[in-house]
Amino acid sequence: MKILKLLPIIVLMGLIFGCTAPKTYDILIKNGRITDGSGQKSYIGDIGISADTIAAIGTLEKALGIQEIDATGLTVAPGFINMLSWANESLIEDGRSQGDIRQGVTLEVMGEGHSMGPLNEAMKEEMEEEQGSITYDIEWTSLGEYLEFMEKKGVSPNITSFVGNGTLREFAMGYENRPPTQDEMETMKRLTREAMEEGAVGLSTSLIYVPSGHAKTDEIIELAKVVAAYDGMYISHIRDEEGGLLDAVKELISISEKAKLPAEIYHFKASGTANWHLLDSAITLINDARKKGLAITTDMYMYNASSTGLNVVLPAWAKEGGHAATMRLIEDPLKRQKMMDEIDFYVPPEKILLVGFRNKNLRNLIGKTLAEVAKERGKSPNETLVDLIYEDDSRIQVVYFSMSEENIIKKLKLPYMSICSDAGSYTNEGVFLEQSTHPRAYGSFARLLGHYVREENVIPLEEAIYKLTTLPATNLKLKRRGALKEGYYADIVLFDAEKITDHATYENPHQYATGMIHVFVNGTQVLKDGVHTGAMPGRFVKGPGYRKEP
Repeated sequence: MKILKLLPIIVLMGLIFGCTAPKTYDILIKNGRITDGSGQKSYIGDIGISADTIAAIGTLEKALGIQEIDATGLTVAPGFINMLSWANESLIEDGRSQGDIRQGVTLEVMGEGHSMGPLNEAMKEEMEEEQGSITYDIEWTSLGEYLEFMEKKGVSPNITSFVGNGTLREFAMGYENRPPTQDEMETMKRLTREAMEEGAVGLSTSLIYVPSGHAKTDEIIELAKVVAAYDGMYISHIRDEEGGLLDAVKELISISEKAKLPAEIYHFKASGTANWHLLDSAITLINDARKKGLAITTDMYMYNASSTGLNVVLPAWAKEGGHAATMRLIEDPLKRQKMMDEIDFYVPPEKILLVGFRNKNLRNLIGKTLAEVAKERGKSPNETLVDLIYEDDSRIQVVYFSMSEENIIKKLKLPYMSICSDAGSYTNEGVFLEQSTHPRAYGSFARLLGHYVREENVIPLEEAIYKLTTLPATNLKLKRRGALKEGYYADIVLFDAEKITDHATYENPHQYATGMIHVFVNGTQVLKDGVHTGAMPGRFVKGPGYRKEP
């Protein structure tokens, strides 16, 4: 406020003595180690922000700021991009996005195979029935309407989304496992066009789940061609991350080649000890495709354990019609026995950690392994698994300890690797504490910068920032995002590179990372001295196919 009072005097003195008045910015960040997202060497400099935009970068010695921040000793970087976020519901409950904001995430990219639109009435009813601790009214129909709803409601980070082929399929043909009719295919293509014109960044699939995985390659290619016409990208939780990994990677490459669009593999990995060696061959497939000119990229989170439903190890026929159909099959004694007999544990039951239940009476099991619960009940792991799914009337969220630390390091060094959390963004209070979660929800980005960059020296800091910012922004074809450049939106983070640390563990995941000092989203400060300001300036970031209404 003192600077505001002095400004008229400073300007008057400039007129009297014939000198130019100093340039004044809304926010002036001084003496920070600027790591601009390009991957180039950091340098000491200043940044001036006017409204929502980076107005100047460099040595701004004579500049003034209505708000000034001395960034001496801090790294100044573009806001981080979470390439796979499940914050679509957690942000409805609490738009502050505390778990991610406190790590520097300023853009949540949602929609892995399933997106929050387009919806028909039956889908809305199913979503309402399946709501757990977080409940909400569905006030939208299309994906664009959902993102607009979130922006108006108020969120701290920017948001965007892919349109999920599973959502398109469910809209057009429910959970039926068959090729679409011509009319159904035309419906899905029309909905894809509408989503792209509303601002979706591309098409996503999640091919180990239903109904997304019911789609054959040719069907996905047809939808991807629609996306290509809008300059979008294809991204996929590929069909197999275990023994069939190489064929699954080949399928994604084929879709990219035939539909003529960029493609990315979600949370790229080889799951299960017996399959770890396949990662090298999968990388070779990607590198060969890139040499041919195909824009194939990947993303990852920073842990050797994944998290998804306990139901994924059920045989395919048991999941075919969705969760309601699985519940009906369990009620049939013969089907139940067949289901138990055909369960395929790609990791042993002692490496499956239970973290989320819908049924409050089962939440005392959170933090135990499937093997421990089976022993307590005096039953086999197979029978216990089926019983738990039925008792909870849900797929049950679990953590699978299935990956190699050596492979994590190998993946992180890939020049086309972006970073994700594959999780919601939570506040460590209230409804969020009713369930456990994977520590990646609170630590994936800080773990990269603290553990893998500072402690293990796997990659330089500048390269890590590139993977968090400019690389994903370029892949998504976002305008004026992902870099510290004049004219770009002021999504900026300031952190202590010597102190940034993840604290979340599998035993106690609801712990914020530390070391992130200030975060700005569209020029508004959402984190100040490590404390959330409550500001919610996040915007719906539109993809390259966005068409404004006439």
